[in-house]
Amino acid sequence: MTDQAAYDVIIVGGASAGLTAAIYTSRQELQTLVITKDIGGQALLTDEIQNYPGFMSISGFELMTKFQEQAAAYGAKFLYDEVRSISKDSDGFTVKTTAESYHAIAVILAFGKTPRDLGVSGEERLKGRGVSYCAVCDGPLFKGKKVAVAGAGDQAYEAVSYLSNVVSQIVLVHKPPKLTAGGGEVQHLIDSGKVVFYPASEIVSINGDKKVESIEIKSGGRSIEESVEGLFVEIGYIARSEFIKGLVETNSKGEIISSMDGKTSTEGIFACGDITQIPYKQAVISAGMGATAALSAYNYVMSRKGMTASRSDWKSIKIKDGDTQNLKL
Repeated sequence: MTDQAAYDVIIVGGASAGLTAAIYTSRQELQTLVITKDIGGQALLTDEIQNYPGFMSISGFELMTKFQEQAAAYGAKFLYDEVRSISKDSDGFTVKTTAESYHAIAVILAFGKTPRDLGVSGEERLKGRGVSYCAVCDGPLFKGKKVAVAGAGDQAYEAVSYLSNVVSQIVLVHKPPKLTAGGGEVQHLIDSGKVVFYPASEIVSINGDKKVESIEIKSGGRSIEESVEGLFVEIGYIARSEFIKGLVETNSKGEIISSMDGKTSTEGIFACGDITQIPYKQAVISAGMGATAALSAYNYVMSRKGMTASRSDWKSIKIKDGDTQNLKL
């Protein structure tokens, strides 16, 4: 094994399935790393969830935030990046992201759809260096700074609403002539005085050497450069599973075929949630699958270490008071 950060389990995906899996693996004291481009996935597009047990009504954002906080409280660590490849070796698996490589004894594939790239010059090079796909995840890093948001609709609206309480100014670039969300109420963003609107416009390049320094905007036939220190891309989600081709068995839809205990065709790799062949794509089902895959991964890791494992999780664990250190590496 090369000199790289090592974990017991790496979880790819940060929504219902992945976050639940992280709660269970970290409770079993496995060194857990969650790699995801954002927290919450498609749940962030839902203003109100009424069918998650225990909550008559809760927003997708609030529910996913609770999931993450609970996983972090038990010790799970989070890396906001994109997985490019997973390869098997004698000790487990090497997971390569856009920036680094990490090693784990077991891997849990828990991604559904991932945030869509903007697809412009400079984006790939500056990912993680000012280009982000999750305002809630990375927004605090830009406190008091000027940033940009690309996107329209509820997703962009939620990002701008959140960032308006954190940053000094927001440049909002959206292709539709008007920004609409939740019935069209965006007046409070206008009244805040923090948002500069570029309607019927698009970002054509992201500029900077080692970090984001500016964006070039095409607006009304003109090219405009805005100096910003960060860019949040909020333009929806896409199924991106190229990196697992040949790694695990999939069906004709590209979904990972997993057993009832979360095992895939490759020993040591487990899968759960919307990326699997399960026909019902619901948050509560994904969460249950995440718990199952996590316990299966725990048993696998323990067997690899020559130790006896429990097949359940009933123990009481003291949660660290005010522990937020694991929210990001």
